[in-house]
Amino acid sequence: MTILLLEDEPIVAESLKKQVAALVPDAVIHGPLATVSEARTFLATSKPDLILSDIQLADGNSLQLFTEHQVNCPVIFTTAYNEYAVRAFKVNSIDYLLKPVDKEELRAAFEKFRKQRAQMGDTHYLEHLSELLSGMGRGARFKERFAVHSGRNVVLVKSEDIAFFSKEELIFLHSREERKYITDYRSLDEVAELVDPARFYRANRQCLVNISYISSMRSDDAGRVHVLLSVKSPEIIVSKERASSFRKWVEG
Repeated sequence: MTILLLEDEPIVAESLKKQVAALVPDAVIHGPLATVSEARTFLATSKPDLILSDIQLADGNSLQLFTEHQVNCPVIFTTAYNEYAVRAFKVNSIDYLLKPVDKEELRAAFEKFRKQRAQMGDTHYLEHLSELLSGMGRGARFKERFAVHSGRNVVLVKSEDIAFFSKEELIFLHSREERKYITDYRSLDEVAELVDPARFYRANRQCLVNISYISSMRSDDAGRVHVLLSVKSPEIIVSKERASSFRKWVEG
């Protein structure tokens, strides 16, 4: 049995690969591949027996792969997307697992796909999938949950529960419970592309802040803005050059 893993978050990818290897020790596991481009190249020459795929990969939406290729194998989607997307997948008979992937749920998914063949080669099914993909393309979608590292465990933090991201030697996520988690992102710019700009603002080089946790702010004589959060945090200073746009963002 050959299994293809599509996942762009290294922490999640490593955990998922270990779980799959434990459940199906005789399987040949390809990947994890982090991009649609890599997956496209692989599927052009190979036909896996099963695909485990994140929805949002590093360079785009993985659903486009299944409208470009006639993939005649089952697919398990792993997703941090909201309830709307999950309902759509259920309607189209696609199995899904919310991150972080639970071992027993993954085991159950494997059992399901051992008992039935997916409809990935069915024309009617692919039409529905194409409609879903185009629907998701109408309007921006942002990450609803972030998988982060806590010791040896992977923890899932909802976007609304994130007070701010900080840059030190690594990129950290700070929760509303004042927990500090390590992320696998390389820069705050990368994180900023994934979050809703109406909710998060890049205050400076070291901080990306959630508006829901701003308790007060004040201007100093130099025209900078000092921001106080409702959770424990370092002093957050918005430069004079960014002060005007920051105030406009806060005011909506």
